Amino acid sequence: MKKAYFLFIIITIYSSAVAQESNFEKPNYLTIEKNIKDKKSDFYYPKLMARYELSDTTMTIEQKKHLYYGYIFQPKYNPYEQSEASEKLSEVINKETLSEEDLTEIIKLSGQALKENPLDIRSLNYRLYSLEQQKKTDELQKNLIKLEIIVDALVSSGDGISKETAFFVIDTSHEYDLLAMFGFRYAGEQSLIEHFDYLTVAENEENIKGLYFDVTPCLNFLKKN
Repeated sequence: MKKAYFLFIIITIYSSAVAQESNFEKPNYLTIEKNIKDKKSDFYYPKLMARYELSDTTMTIEQKKHLYYGYIFQPKYNPYEQSEASEKLSEVINKETLSEEDLTEIIKLSGQALKENPLDIRSLNYRLYSLEQQKKTDELQKNLIKLEIIVDALVSSGDGISKETAFFVIDTSHEYDLLAMFGFRYAGEQSLIEHFDYLTVAENEENIKGLYFDVTPCLNFLKKN
């Protein structure tokens, strides 16, 4: 289908995120790195990832944040690499119409892509769409919980209105995914300001001109490679 990506749900958390500005907390990467390496900690990364894979609804917001932001310290972290499965997935998605066979292929390929990068929002969203179309309710719910875990972590970091309340992301593709999930349309202009990406958005009810995203992990990755 000729869409940037499927939007399984319009997440109605943006207005609530703005209303709860006092609750925003920037991720402390040094603390997160220390905690996720402590085998005795509730934030030990293998434990967090296991709970995520099980779609654990009892994860706290701190555990969700350690899961998402702690991924930058994992060997597979590469915000600029696309797996072979992701590339094939894009080819299927771009078809004019999707058959039942295509939906099955999307589920297969998204599963492979998520094995390479469990926090791949776009592949997760494609997977949700196809599971919903094929009425695979149980699997749909499990994957929806995973998406909510990721988004909860992202929204805890800010609202994107200013540099001071920027969203903290570990992958630039997550910027565009968030825009869509909040019901915004990308207006086509992206600027790198210091360590922030600024994306303009089309006219909207909130009268927001653009959103800021702190992309420090992505820039650090480029410096090291």
